[in-house]
Amino acid sequence: MTSPAPAAQDTKLSEDTADTIPGVPRSRWVRWHAAIGPHLPDLGICLLFLLLAGWLTSGMWPDPGARTLALNPEDQVLYEWFLAADARALLGDFGLLSDRLNAPDGVNLMANTTVIAPGLLFAPVTLLFGVATTFALLVAGNLAVTAIAWFLLFRRVLGARRLAAALGGGFCGFAPGMISQTNSHLHMTALWLVPVIVWLVVRLLRAADPTARPDRPGPDRRRIVTSGIGLATAVFVQVFVGEEVLFLTALTLIIMTVAYAVANRQLLQRALRGFATGLLVAVGLAGAALAYPLWFQFAGPQSVPNGMFSPYYFSADLASWAAISPLSLAGSDAAARLTTGPAEYNTFLGWPLLLVTVAAVVWLFQQQVRRPLLIAVTAAGLLMAALSLGPDLVINGERTSFPGPYGLLLGVPVVDGALPMRFALALIPLIATVLVLAVDRALRAEVRSTRILVPALAAAALLPIFPTPVPTAARPPLPTFISGGHWRDCVAPDGVMVPVPLPTPKEPWAMRWAAATNNEFGMPEGFFIGPYASGGKASMGTYKQPTSALLAEVAKTGAVPPISDEQRQRARDDLAFWNASCVVLAGDAPRAESLLPALEGLLGPATRVADAWTWKIR
Repeated sequence: MTSPAPAAQDTKLSEDTADTIPGVPRSRWVRWHAAIGPHLPDLGICLLFLLLAGWLTSGMWPDPGARTLALNPEDQVLYEWFLAADARALLGDFGLLSDRLNAPDGVNLMANTTVIAPGLLFAPVTLLFGVATTFALLVAGNLAVTAIAWFLLFRRVLGARRLAAALGGGFCGFAPGMISQTNSHLHMTALWLVPVIVWLVVRLLRAADPTARPDRPGPDRRRIVTSGIGLATAVFVQVFVGEEVLFLTALTLIIMTVAYAVANRQLLQRALRGFATGLLVAVGLAGAALAYPLWFQFAGPQSVPNGMFSPYYFSADLASWAAISPLSLAGSDAAARLTTGPAEYNTFLGWPLLLVTVAAVVWLFQQQVRRPLLIAVTAAGLLMAALSLGPDLVINGERTSFPGPYGLLLGVPVVDGALPMRFALALIPLIATVLVLAVDRALRAEVRSTRILVPALAAAALLPIFPTPVPTAARPPLPTFISGGHWRDCVAPDGVMVPVPLPTPKEPWAMRWAAATNNEFGMPEGFFIGPYASGGKASMGTYKQPTSALLAEVAKTGAVPPISDEQRQRARDDLAFWNASCVVLAGDAPRAESLLPALEGLLGPATRVADAWTWKIR
């Protein structure tokens, strides 16, 4: 018979010496490192994406307020104003109708691309460091986080190897279309929720498949419901990030779902009921949550009944698909003639990538790799590419009489307001998926030459379209009258300032003044979408009042017309209509030497405050 004492002693000894035994974690740091260590390569790739985004937008740093995106400075001013309007939520002053622009009517934020969700998320940054900093962070962050989100999706959902997933994620975040849209189109580059939506759809499908989990036969009802709830939440947030992206995502997923079902009819029969149930949960919850915002967008005050832009003008040129963007490594400025402007190089994938993608699809079909997914991706890619060509085909700058598939969407409410050429953006993740599948398959091959050749071809196809830094330029400093806070002595609290000349869609520069103060004051007219075209249809900006038209003409020509009593009365009427507190002419305004006498003829002698002339109305 043995005593229990030695056993107890041995136990105590083993506890005391456990930290010294090889392989046993010695501290919290070691345990943390053991948990994080396997993921360090993934974290390294995410850091690489962040560094790449920082390098591409380096022209905006270290002083975002003094820099502007050289290819689209007007839209930068617009989005800075939107972000300032969003930040006012932290001050308890936010609504879907903002009275801080287009006084006195205001602006319907839902009818404009106002990036409300990112604006709310970065509101503390805006209030602490200024709206220009928030804008610059979003420009860089959208690229990096989009790449990271797709990288994680390819790793977790497709189970792709790290190199393949990194290649696909990097293409999704930094493709020519993304770099092009980075020129102030924040709503089009904020794609970080799209991989989440895709993941939730895949999760829902797997939960609806009764054979997906051998240990638990039958559909996973809990995951069906939670996937539906998650999908509704993601859709709700995406509406306030960018509705156009949500529309393109939904259309692409619908095409893929139908094609996938046709390619895998057995799965369709097994999972249809559960999948449809989850979608109904998502649609029901999202519909209920979005009912008021969508009503406000399409039927609320300052809403518009139609799209702003012509699908005939914003159609992709067939020749542009093989061209390389001027913003890419091998690009040339000559290719710019194939699109409407530097913010719409959506189709400029280059012939090397197109050839490699087609070859990869053929090879993957031969290898029998994820055949239903490949069919779905191919079908969606071909159809979205065809829709991008618009109602009539344009080839090498010449409009032809050949009709495009987009013509079938003309007249469909809401849908026909989409820009055809932006349908091409949907091909970015689709092509990325093909590349990921091909490279991942090659890396798993037994033949060494295949493991080298396929990734090398993919890299060679992507090298010509590798992005170059986004062009930036210096922009004029704000008037000291604004930056020094002198405006507070002229404008009543929450009042209206009338800058001269007034902001317009083509020259919105005075909107920077309001954005720099977090929109603490309003102003008339401006750059926005409103219902001022014939019949209440969509217009860019509003019509001018007589006084703003007169001042705009003086700013344009430098000629000062004789000021009559009738014009003075009109000026008083316009200022009353705007509910103006103060009229301001900055010393560096264009044609200031002509605008000053014109304003003094209308309003009387000016008061000089800092670097501006002012007329206090009330």
